[in-house]
Amino acid sequence: MAEKSSSSVKLPNIEKKSSGGDDQPREKFHATNWKSLSKKEIQKLPPQQRSKYLAYEPAPKECNEAMSAARKRLKEMDKSKRKQQKPPPYEEVVEGERHTKIIGQLNSEVNHLIGCQPTALKAVRLQSLVPPSPDKIYIRDLLVKNERYRVNSLLEDETGLETARLLT
Repeated sequence: MAEKSSSSVKLPNIEKKSSGGDDQPREKFHATNWKSLSKKEIQKLPPQQRSKYLAYEPAPKECNEAMSAARKRLKEMDKSKRKQQKPPPYEEVVEGERHTKIIGQLNSEVNHLIGCQPTALKAVRLQSLVPPSPDKIYIRDLLVKNERYRVNSLLEDETGLETARLLT
């Protein structure tokens, strides 16, 4: 197996780790460019090819340092937030558990009522009466005061005197 092939294709190196734990893979593949171009050759490339080439180049040292510093800052901020965050009072926890228990019981009662209907049509009718979400839907009025007055006057006009028009 140690024979050299006559192929001129150069494959990227794959780093192998000796420790093969479940949480870490044994191999770590890094996408790299197949050809190494000089700076002048890169500048001569069309913009689209240049961006594709530079996308697979390793990041500069400054960028790597900045990224690692940002990761450290984020971890430190997360730790400090966890330390500063106080647990909720015991009363709130108990009240929240009671609330979720009551909501669960009500949902199960409604589902039981729907399931006990003698026909599917009655079950669908009962289910249609149950609102899909417990949140109230607030519909804001899109009409100003004068427009609302005009609409109400048109709706209250039963004889059609305000809306009757002669079309010729």
